[in-house]
Amino acid sequence: MAYADRYSGSADVQELRSAAVRRAPVAVVDIGSNSVRLVIYDGPWRHAYALHNEKMICAIGRNMVRSGQLDQSGTELALATLARFRLVAEGHGVGTYEAVATAAARDALNGADFVAQAEKTLGAKIRVLSGEDEARIAADGVLAGIPEADGIVADLGGGSLDMVTVRDGRTGAAETLPFGPLRLMDISDGNLSKARNAVAKGLEKSKLGAALKGRSLYAVGGIWRALARVDMDEQDYPLHVLHHYSIPATRALKLCKIVSTLSRKSLDKMKSVPKRRAEGLPYGALVLEQMIQSFGLKDIVISAYGLREGLLQWKLTREEAAKDPLIEFARDWNLREARAPGHGGELFDWMTPLFHKESEAERRVRLAACLMSDIGWRRHPDDRAVGAFRQVLRGAYAGADHRERALMASAIFYRYAGESSFPEKIDVGRLLGEEGSQRAVVIGLAARVAYSICGALAGELSATPLRLRGETLLLEIPASRQALLGERVGKRLADLAKAVGRKAEPVIV
Repeated sequence: MAYADRYSGSADVQELRSAAVRRAPVAVVDIGSNSVRLVIYDGPWRHAYALHNEKMICAIGRNMVRSGQLDQSGTELALATLARFRLVAEGHGVGTYEAVATAAARDALNGADFVAQAEKTLGAKIRVLSGEDEARIAADGVLAGIPEADGIVADLGGGSLDMVTVRDGRTGAAETLPFGPLRLMDISDGNLSKARNAVAKGLEKSKLGAALKGRSLYAVGGIWRALARVDMDEQDYPLHVLHHYSIPATRALKLCKIVSTLSRKSLDKMKSVPKRRAEGLPYGALVLEQMIQSFGLKDIVISAYGLREGLLQWKLTREEAAKDPLIEFARDWNLREARAPGHGGELFDWMTPLFHKESEAERRVRLAACLMSDIGWRRHPDDRAVGAFRQVLRGAYAGADHRERALMASAIFYRYAGESSFPEKIDVGRLLGEEGSQRAVVIGLAARVAYSICGALAGELSATPLRLRGETLLLEIPASRQALLGERVGKRLADLAKAVGRKAEPVIV
């Protein structure tokens, strides 16, 4: 069995997904202390597309510590939002709801009454999660997007900080602390020093920190994503994708210390800070600051996946949940966009002789790049290379860090543009490094040769194998198919041979 099929399952299996199930999207509703959110997924798949994603800042947990009650104006807005969500979900033909409420609804004296009204308004059962359940589900969401996560998942909502350790694809010990920005504002009367002291004392009692020194924190929540945007701007970072964005702990600590002292007026002036996050950002920064110091963390990794993705994971079969998120996305994209979906796997196997020393991690990224290699054929020729590059670089998928995104995107650029230089405004070299840049060139030029031989037709490449022999790169062409070997194929083969430090030699067999 070819590696591509063994690794990810045949395309036929993907195409046999029940059309009836595909017409029954899954709706996830998350009623948090600060926001109420709806995400409608196209089905219970390892990589599910979000058909609709909407949230409303309702702040039902504002002033809850002092009053013991959910905020009245916040709950009214939340119920109106849920009424809208119900109509939108019905319009999309949602077959299954997974609706949850978290810290505010769990702790408020009138939380149960609000949940009862919310269930009637939404037309679906709402599960009130315990702090530990909330932490574990969010951690499962992080693992869905970053399977190799090793350290602690920390989900900072409006009312709570939910933490759970992760390693080897599994969750470990969990804790929840009342350190969401809304809660901290309330217990500290808006005094940041008082809030910092409360967080420091709470983290001192945590039983999780002992095993976290030198490991990563996987940050979940809008406040921390806003903080990451500030860092991106400060670093003039070339890829504005928050998922898997990593900040070294020393830099994150400096950033947190600065942001936690800024006034609301100063934060409002920063373009990278969403207006709705400005009030809570200093509190989120001081929580992160204290966690870095208390736990001795190595770095902060932003996860766009969290509670909602975790809830979806819980609805998957064990077989579906075990699949690789990157490969599943690439296979699905291949099925939707490629002229001949079977060609992507054949391309991977055909070029494999060029990569005899690659690791398993490198193989999966190369497989994904091959599956994405025909996404640009509908584009105008002048936009194919750069347009397809941007699609891959900024695509809404998981399972790849920023270096891997840059490598796959660059490979697709070279597949369409040959050895042309990137436009000056495209700066991914700092993400790739010299070795990654060279690997992207070889993958891209190999794909360029393959497409010039067979024109994306499935079943052709196996008849024209590529081989390394000494200092020579051989391309074997059957005598009956000698016409495939034109001037364009010869030139592109020579470019590929040069990239791998060999001399090209087409051979008629």
